[in-house]
Amino acid sequence: MAYVTLVRPAIVVAKWSHTAPTCAPMGLAYIAATLREHGHEVSILDAVGEAPFDLRPIGDGRILARGLSAEAITARVDPRTQVVGLSCMFSQEWLQTRQLARHLRERFPSIPIVGGGEHVTALPEWSLADCDALDVCVLGEGEETMLELVEAIAAGRPPGTVAGTVVRDGAITRRAPPRARIRKIDNIPLPAWDLVPLRSYLDHGFGFGVNRGRSMPMLATRGCPYQCTFCSNPEMWTTRWVAREPRRVLEEMEKYLQEYAVDNFDFYDLTAIVKRAWIVEFCELVIASGLRFTWQLPSGTRSEAIDAEVSRLLYASGCRNLSYAPESGSKAMLRKIKKRVDLENMKVSMRSAVRSGLNVKANIIVGLPDETHREVRETLRFVVQMAVLGVHDMSISPFSPYPGSELFADLRARGKLGELDETYFDTLAGYTDILRTVSLDDRISGRALGLYRLLGMGLFYGVNYLVRPWRLLVTLRNVFRQQQESRLEMSLRDLLYRLLGRTAGRQDSAARNAPGLAILPPDRS
Repeated sequence: MAYVTLVRPAIVVAKWSHTAPTCAPMGLAYIAATLREHGHEVSILDAVGEAPFDLRPIGDGRILARGLSAEAITARVDPRTQVVGLSCMFSQEWLQTRQLARHLRERFPSIPIVGGGEHVTALPEWSLADCDALDVCVLGEGEETMLELVEAIAAGRPPGTVAGTVVRDGAITRRAPPRARIRKIDNIPLPAWDLVPLRSYLDHGFGFGVNRGRSMPMLATRGCPYQCTFCSNPEMWTTRWVAREPRRVLEEMEKYLQEYAVDNFDFYDLTAIVKRAWIVEFCELVIASGLRFTWQLPSGTRSEAIDAEVSRLLYASGCRNLSYAPESGSKAMLRKIKKRVDLENMKVSMRSAVRSGLNVKANIIVGLPDETHREVRETLRFVVQMAVLGVHDMSISPFSPYPGSELFADLRARGKLGELDETYFDTLAGYTDILRTVSLDDRISGRALGLYRLLGMGLFYGVNYLVRPWRLLVTLRNVFRQQQESRLEMSLRDLLYRLLGRTAGRQDSAARNAPGLAILPPDRS
């Protein structure tokens, strides 16, 4: 048996970001549970959960690091550790991950350091070359691969024999055969949340979704059956969508209600609603249980399965926030990026969701490669249509060339992306920065793209508040309350805290823990 330490580095956020979620490390909690079930001793060091209000400027100060420094987290690693697992879910966190790996290597010169997550899955050979402290990359779904890898290391077998890995072998790297996706996901042990500083998230109001109380992360499905060219999902998960048994999901939620006194559940699924029968069964089970809680789907979901009946069931079961992902209002652009969605059907679905009482958000991307001004204007018209329909929230983000996506590979092949250096990773970290927009579209400059973003947001919220003026009063009220109802309200509140600095955050934390006050959550997209 081995002693394994799983480490999550500090995360990064743009100072002027319109969204800055701070989420518990669900992936590490799942892997820890699997290792522990098979007799290994495991600890999790979560730099973010240990110090969620520590914000440090990086470089020129436009990007902030949130969480313990690399030096501080390294000092906390148990000296008995035989294997270190490093999580790098998002490429904008690579520089923090690389720095942490180097500090770990200085303290532990001989133990294997393993990287996992979407970034190293997309760029395993590059990651090993860029960080000589890293020994092995675990690709894709990590539970079975990490377990076999740890057992191979403990037994003295070569790590390169483990399927689903890329290993350093002297001056070269070797890629093992791929590992098949886990089919019986209900057999995966529940996340080892007892190893995570969970109270730091629950008590201080951090999570993926909108602030509706003490919020617990959940995962009901894995994967996504679609192949959008801007998304790294096919590389990380393949296109296989697998759902847990609805009853097992509800049982897990009931367990957390009892153990952690939670009020709300944030579902981290890539695409939770694919099969109508699944979501109907889940909602009916929740309603029949008589349990009282709210839940939400912060990630953009599909619209095909969400009709008037499903919308009513969602609301009746406690769902309060739902995000759609049209991405573009141009049919031509949707075809280019392989976004298989019917905008007219989506509008019908959105109208049903709003009428059922759901708080609805939409995600838009502008500046996709080869997008034209005309196609952006078509998207802006769609933005106005959504505002008229009653959609509550919208984010307009510039296209970000994410490793593992089809567009990333295409841009690199065409020589449109430079070196994957600090500038590149800072650009990824700043894609939500409302004051800086970088364009990779030859037809639209960064300045023009930035103006389109501001115009789109202005049109959406201007029309929204003009048609429904009471919403403006609700937004202003909720920004200064402990609990919010929409992503805009949470984003404005979180931005205010970042601009005021860490002291304001701690004062707010103290206030939320004062006698007689509810303990309630801030956001991701």
